[in-house]
Amino acid sequence: MTTKTQSDKLSKLHAHSQQVIMDNQQPAGGYLACPTMPDYHYSWFRDGAFIAYALTLDGIDNMVPHSAGISGQWDSADKFHRWCAAIINGRADALERTISRMEQGQDLVVADTLNARYEDGGNAGPDSWPEFQLDGPSLWVWSLAKYVDVCRITPLPIAWVKAITLVARYLSAVWQQPCYDCWEERGDDVHISTLAAIYAGLGAAHQLVPTLDVEPTREAIRTFIMEKGLTPNGELAKSVGLDMVDANLLMAALPDDGLLAPDDPLMQRTVARIERDLLAKGHGVHRHVEDTYYGGGAWILLGLWLAWYKTQVGDIAAAKELLSWAESHADSEGNLPEQTKDAMLDPSYYQEWVEERGEIANPLLWTHAEYLIVLHLLQAHARQ
Repeated sequence: MTTKTQSDKLSKLHAHSQQVIMDNQQPAGGYLACPTMPDYHYSWFRDGAFIAYALTLDGIDNMVPHSAGISGQWDSADKFHRWCAAIINGRADALERTISRMEQGQDLVVADTLNARYEDGGNAGPDSWPEFQLDGPSLWVWSLAKYVDVCRITPLPIAWVKAITLVARYLSAVWQQPCYDCWEERGDDVHISTLAAIYAGLGAAHQLVPTLDVEPTREAIRTFIMEKGLTPNGELAKSVGLDMVDANLLMAALPDDGLLAPDDPLMQRTVARIERDLLAKGHGVHRHVEDTYYGGGAWILLGLWLAWYKTQVGDIAAAKELLSWAESHADSEGNLPEQTKDAMLDPSYYQEWVEERGEIANPLLWTHAEYLIVLHLLQAHARQ
């Protein structure tokens, strides 16, 4: 049973999470990853996709009034999706060159791919950043499909159809290329989490634009993963050729309608190893066993992502424990950071990162988005 004190705390953190996200949406539509860290003062497709999805869900039951007559959350998500489509369509010539090169068996030219992070006006962030990341545009299409479904948008804006079609063709052309993962690491590897995101994104693209023929690519991705993307013990691997897992493998089941159902035996084996290798004491989750970023602390973001997974397999008690752990790490203003200093894997690296980037990102909008997602799912379960 939830006490009044607990209920008040939930309500305040819920409202603050809404505020943090809405206050940090830029005029054109992008969401700053974190307003207090200069290197995160940009908008990512990936982070924004989860943020927009969180607002899509949150607007169902907790409508923030808006002058347009729709929820403020849905208006914010709509603005983000239009921003993404505009950036993608603005890169059409470059992406067409990439598609053509891949069809002709030529080498990839990174300058003709989508960047990972953008300024609000659509300009790519400064150079010297691991820009080639394929999970971001994939997750955007998935998030857009969820928004369109919930808000019953029909017909789709022409600009959206154009961007969806272009992204689907682009992903189908480059999915086998090594790229950086969602942690912006290991750019020479093929990452299973990225492939899972592409798989989900292509499925969402077909849902939105049924004329897109994406199934052959999806089947090729699934076959590739089953042949080359497993550990010797039969879990999903962090990357091809690695006998280790990464918490980002939750992406195989979440986004939903993706590569694996949450209760698929392969997914369950993978999550069991994630919990065995990466679940820190007190419910935080490490990214992977080799993590040294800010000492490799326990990520609140990942604890909430695991809670999301637990709601999908019916382990509500575990989801609530993970949610409570995350709430306990909100600061006095209600801000949720990226990670904590709890149970660092290698504390010797912590100060090095502080000197390079400043303190741990706080608030991180993606963390607040995961909080809203889990809260919505738990509230929905309570009503059943």
